[in-house]
Amino acid sequence: MSEARPDDRFTAEELDTWSSIATLLEWLPAALDAQMQEESGISHFEYGILFALSRSEQGVLRMSELASYANSTLSRLSRAVVRLERRGWVKRDPDPSDGRATVAAITEAGAHAAQSATPGHVALVRRLVFASLSPSQARQLGESSRRILAAMGDEGRWRSAN
Repeated sequence: MSEARPDDRFTAEELDTWSSIATLLEWLPAALDAQMQEESGISHFEYGILFALSRSEQGVLRMSELASYANSTLSRLSRAVVRLERRGWVKRDPDPSDGRATVAAITEAGAHAAQSATPGHVALVRRLVFASLSPSQARQLGESSRRILAAMGDEGRWRSAN
């Protein structure tokens, strides 16, 4: 007779998988942040802001939309944008279509900073993620990630143009 498993406990396989994912969720952001700080003097979060703005139409996004892409509060996003403004990489203005909202716009210097930071970021991601997986495993990881995001409600997340 098999032992009943309470619904509030992981199976051995679930625990093994979840432990790996939880560790990845802790270690990968720290590695990305360390590389970005060392090579570009900004956080990975700040790089994500510059990247999202650089990929947006005319380099401009509403702060609320940018916060949604970054899964960030407006407060956290505002503090990061202030740091980027001090460097001359981003500017904020009232939204021309609705003065109650604020838009963030990447400057030419910000676009250059993002472009300069990208090769090191890409190299690290390729080394840590893609070099560890076969092409088939990488596709499967992408699909699995999209399924988990969909289960969480991924309406606001950033999507590539591809």
